[in-house]
Amino acid sequence: MDKDSPIGLFDSGVGGLTVAHAISDLLPDEQLIYYGDTAHLPYGDKSRETIVGYSTGITDFLLEQRCKVILIACNSASTNALDEVESHVAKRAHVLNVVDPVVESINNGEGIKHVGIIGTRATIESRTYQSRITSLNPDLQVSSLATPLFVPMIEEGFVFDDISNAIIRAYLSRKEISDIDTMILGCTHYPIIRNQISRYYNFEVNVLDSARIVAAFLKKFMEENNLLSPGRKQENKYFVSEHTAAFETIANMFFHEKISLIRNSIWK
Repeated sequence: MDKDSPIGLFDSGVGGLTVAHAISDLLPDEQLIYYGDTAHLPYGDKSRETIVGYSTGITDFLLEQRCKVILIACNSASTNALDEVESHVAKRAHVLNVVDPVVESINNGEGIKHVGIIGTRATIESRTYQSRITSLNPDLQVSSLATPLFVPMIEEGFVFDDISNAIIRAYLSRKEISDIDTMILGCTHYPIIRNQISRYYNFEVNVLDSARIVAAFLKKFMEENNLLSPGRKQENKYFVSEHTAAFETIANMFFHEKISLIRNSIWK
């Protein structure tokens, strides 16, 4: 694989830009090709078969861009379509997901006794996080809760306000995730409300920065596999399957700087 080739990543919307931003900080010489399937968001309420279909379709687009690594920057796709994406790629690129880095971080952490996981219905019902964590450390208590309103709330720009705070309180006060000491944000949209979640717990729960964890995992993987770009990169490109002014606004908030979204519908 050509070291100068880009890193491809995709999500159901613009939430995966939290991961893209973290990667851009850690690997500034790498070109990123991002695809947000905003026409079909959220993936979390879709069937597994539908998620697989969307994921392999976007993978074809990223392979056409000659991506050397394809990161599934979507928890719903990572937990429901990873095997199919790997089979579809057939060694034309490396495939990574956003679940394994976080599970590894939990396994290597100290003083963790009770882990809480929040995510979309598709992610939570797959039980991927739960099974992988307990397979590595059966002594850990793991609790989970589907929080399906978070993605549309964030995509519509309802953050840092009374509406988002009320929804966050309504979910996090549920007994399913009481008495936790560590929180996994099982959706790449959720880091945007990480501080609000931490405040709810009076900063007494370790709310993991999953975007940073995934970016660090990717950097280590590329170093170990001799994939780092040797020189200056091309411009990053951010594609979406549907474009609105609201998506552009929220994307800039996710990325902490102004970026331009390119509408490119790959769906026939």
